[in-house]
Amino acid sequence: MKTKHIAPAKAIHPGEILMDELEAREISQKEFAIKLGIQPTQLNEIIKGKRGITAEHAVLIGKGLNMEPIVWQNLQSLYELDRVIINERTQNRLVAIEEWDKIKNFIPEKYLKKMGAICGDPVHDLPYIKEFYDLNTLEELPAVYQKTESFLNRKSTKNTVDKINLMGWVNLIKATAKNIQIEKFDHRKEKEIITGLKKILANNKDTIEKCKKLLASYGINLITLKHPEKCAVDGVCFWSNKNPTIGLSIRYKRIDNFSFTLFHELGHIFCHLRENKETQFIDVELSMDTDHSKAEKEADQYAMDQLINPTSWENYVTLPNRLEKKSMVKFAQLEGVHPAVVKGRLCFELNSYTIKVDIDNLLG
Repeated sequence: MKTKHIAPAKAIHPGEILMDELEAREISQKEFAIKLGIQPTQLNEIIKGKRGITAEHAVLIGKGLNMEPIVWQNLQSLYELDRVIINERTQNRLVAIEEWDKIKNFIPEKYLKKMGAICGDPVHDLPYIKEFYDLNTLEELPAVYQKTESFLNRKSTKNTVDKINLMGWVNLIKATAKNIQIEKFDHRKEKEIITGLKKILANNKDTIEKCKKLLASYGINLITLKHPEKCAVDGVCFWSNKNPTIGLSIRYKRIDNFSFTLFHELGHIFCHLRENKETQFIDVELSMDTDHSKAEKEADQYAMDQLINPTSWENYVTLPNRLEKKSMVKFAQLEGVHPAVVKGRLCFELNSYTIKVDIDNLLG
């Protein structure tokens, strides 16, 4: 079996090995040169790497040290081969550094390093970036961000979204989804999925992992990934292979926010992605002052209606004691949701987050 020759970081001239050999045998250069019948300066040039070992030198050195001449001839050949390989490797690195400098302003370098996606070595990272953004050539990278606007279905007026960081986050979700194998998705199981999730959310213990496990059993990926700086993204939804995928940033560690955002993305799956597997929905900054697209309004409504029966909610908001803790807890039990979801819905609709009701909303 042939073995691949791997060049060292530095090519070692056979003269260095010859010097070590002479020192080990306590033979002076002058003494050895006389023995070989060559000028001491010629031997010194070989030892210092200024002159190569010819076939004649290999025979003489081999005889003088009682070694096979082929050893020295091979050392010279390997040295010359290593020099060629190292030079080529250096040239490749120079090209890679130059290419990286051209694209570094189009990728969230700091975020990708922090997440362990890239290591900072252009030779290693450039092929990864091409695959990461699904590019044929690196010249296509700027065009990635021209498409971003069509995916931003919810546009915040409060926060400016850094598109480079945003697409870095989205593509990390996609890269993760590609490596996950789960059950086949069946949209007919929608009611079972909703019922199972509501039980988990109402209990609020090890919530994220239990939701991931349940959704995976029905063929839906749920991936959580911290958002980068200057990127108020809450979620993304798309198809990965034959499975729908939800990505959440969990910017707020609250059960009400997590519940609504998760169900919002489920709304995209059951209302929109079933008919269009080529699109994706990126949702940023779920807030009152946001410009909502038609799809976002539908996903919002889906989340509200699936978490709390709309007729029941209409009746509840007319109650005079609706803002009391006891009333919220009782209604939440009837609807099978966490009390924080009821409080959060009230705060949202009243556009007031100062309702003083002691309900723990920490995501469990």
